Amino acid sequence: MNKCRLLTNNITKKIPSMASATALMTALVVVLYLGFFQDLSGTRISLHDAVEQQDDSHITPTSQISKQRHFWSKCVRDNSVESISGFDTLPDHIKNFLYYQHCLHFPMLLDTPHKCGGPKGSAKVFLLLVIKSSPMNYDRREVLRNTWAKERLQNGVWIRRLFISGTQDDGYNKKRLNRLLALEQRKYNDILQWDFHDSFFNLTLKQILFLEWMERNCPHVRFMLNGDDDVFANTDNMILYLKNLPDNNGSKHLYVGDVIKGAKPIRSPNSKYYIPTQVHNSGPYPAYCGGGGFLLSGYTALIMYNMSHSTPLLPIDDVYLAMCLDKAGLHPESHLGVKTSGLYIPDAKADRYDPCYFREMLLVHRFLSVNMYVMWHDIQNPDLNCSPSSVL
Repeated sequence: MNKCRLLTNNITKKIPSMASATALMTALVVVLYLGFFQDLSGTRISLHDAVEQQDDSHITPTSQISKQRHFWSKCVRDNSVESISGFDTLPDHIKNFLYYQHCLHFPMLLDTPHKCGGPKGSAKVFLLLVIKSSPMNYDRREVLRNTWAKERLQNGVWIRRLFISGTQDDGYNKKRLNRLLALEQRKYNDILQWDFHDSFFNLTLKQILFLEWMERNCPHVRFMLNGDDDVFANTDNMILYLKNLPDNNGSKHLYVGDVIKGAKPIRSPNSKYYIPTQVHNSGPYPAYCGGGGFLLSGYTALIMYNMSHSTPLLPIDDVYLAMCLDKAGLHPESHLGVKTSGLYIPDAKADRYDPCYFREMLLVHRFLSVNMYVMWHDIQNPDLNCSPSSVL
């Protein structure tokens, strides 16, 4: 799961001799091979340090790489977990989780550190959209960029967007997918990518890595939507909801979504959500917001990250984040406008994508890209006329 790379961050020191110059050139070749790509015009730019400020012209100088990158030693597999009772009977993905659950730091391949205007300027971002997206989901990202996740000034406050991702596949296909994300990053400046395998069981890792990034680069953001790339989110309604919160500008607790209570670890090996006792041997999970999408204040997100340092990892990300907050005595709040299990339409003959059903919602999971695009434009139509019977 972990293929952390340790690179030198000292390549910009002055060169006192020909021997050190040769060593420097060798280091540069390694950096170019691992972290740079050749764009269509033949100009080389850093994937990690290319920072757009409204255009493609701002590129972080190579001399600043050592100041912005964060590297860790290669994480070694913990073979001691093989002594856990019943380890040999576990599926491979569970074994891998146990082998590497201590590995929480991975190199960044793509970064946009100034997305929020820097740490001091991040309070100007009212709603940060944090969207979990696998590398191959290009079509979903493109639709979101042109619908509800469009960066804009809405009702006097700023909405910003980030897709968070890992890597997928191996060999040439992995390189192609990484190149795809790099091309998207050059155009949109909206991707955070780490060098870990992007999978369902690594969603918790993805969340922790983002929260670490947020603490470093966007600590004063007011609110966040944390969600999947196949949800329909009415971000206009979210802004209205958040602006009308009584006495909360993001500096107090907020954790709102479709709350699930009384859930227990699923012990069936055939389930996608299978959690054996070797991973989690406690009772029911704390109440949590379904991971399709939920709203957080910046205050609550930072507490999540701080509590994660002392909370054993669980590969079900929405449950894990709630466990972190539960440790701090903080709990979720339900909102009827968030439906992470889909929207129930009582009339079986009705059009389940009638925009009148969705006009007042905050978030609904799941949507195909084609339905997402049409729905967004339909609910934006000022002439949309909804009868009382067509509103849930």
